[in-house]
Amino acid sequence: MTTNDEKRQESAGRFSPEKDTVEFADLARDIDTGEINELAVVAEGEERTTWFVWILVLCSTISGLLFGYDTGVISGALVSIGSDLGPTQLSNGQKEAPSLKLSVTTCLAACIAPLYIQELSPTRLRGRMVVLNVVMITLGQVIAYGMGAGFENINGGWRWMVGLGAVPAGIQCILLFFLPESPRILIRRGNMVQARTIMSKIYTFAKPEEVDLKVNVLHAAVQKSIDITNNTTFIQRFKSMVFDPINRRALIVGCGMQAFQQLCGFNTLMYYSATLFKEIGFDQPTAVGLIVSGTNFIFTLVALKWIDQIGRRKIMIWSAPGMIVGLTLASISFHCMSFSRTENLPLSVV
Repeated sequence: MTTNDEKRQESAGRFSPEKDTVEFADLARDIDTGEINELAVVAEGEERTTWFVWILVLCSTISGLLFGYDTGVISGALVSIGSDLGPTQLSNGQKEAPSLKLSVTTCLAACIAPLYIQELSPTRLRGRMVVLNVVMITLGQVIAYGMGAGFENINGGWRWMVGLGAVPAGIQCILLFFLPESPRILIRRGNMVQARTIMSKIYTFAKPEEVDLKVNVLHAAVQKSIDITNNTTFIQRFKSMVFDPINRRALIVGCGMQAFQQLCGFNTLMYYSATLFKEIGFDQPTAVGLIVSGTNFIFTLVALKWIDQIGRRKIMIWSAPGMIVGLTLASISFHCMSFSRTENLPLSVV
């Protein structure tokens, strides 16, 4: 009895450039889900990354760098801003207002950049290329904390920290005019010639007929999404997403992982680590926060190195208990250090 992978290979082997889009959609359909599977076509040299792809990815990951930089800048600015913006120190609510404004733009960039990287990367390298965006986020945090430590004792140094973030943003703004459109969007607009040109640059080592196969499979996937949009209402698509077992499982897994990632409490350490370290008595809280961001960056590199060999699911299963233990120990340590510091304070006469 043949396995699903063997069936996909058999289907991929039956591809030929002369077949029309409908036949491609049938042959590239996933055995388990019925969805069109772009992995059904394997191009020669697909595992090799070209300079074209590297340049596009590096330009796009500037968004991740800015996301991480803004996180670190906020953390450092909160402990050094003092009363620079008024006669009194800012309240907690006033400190959170800039965070909300920055979060809107950085979160939009954080959503768009991985999508763009995924669509401009070879099919079998998309996971690693998207992880590069996460690496740049953690690198941006390291840079911001390092600059925060350097500007911590300079009057108004937080202004320099915030202002220097405009440099990579300006560079990316200029580069955006030279970045090509996604092949998926070009196909959606009916520009097949330009889409094939971009695909041939992504798969430089592939034969022309293999590039044609890639374009046709992508065309089939785009056409299917267009047909679904045109032939169904929003309510029908929402019901399908919730009540269809396959879609519901993907929805639960995707949203559950995002919720786990955001609600576990680690972001509190990233945004407010300098504030927390200052409250428990550290003289240079931003420099101490550099340890947190540096550790995060190092182990993101470890994940980048081994993510394909070990597998995303195994890394998730192994790291989740570590997150629970680590955050629990951090909470206990902060509590004990705060309690010890309170006991050592001199008593005041009421």
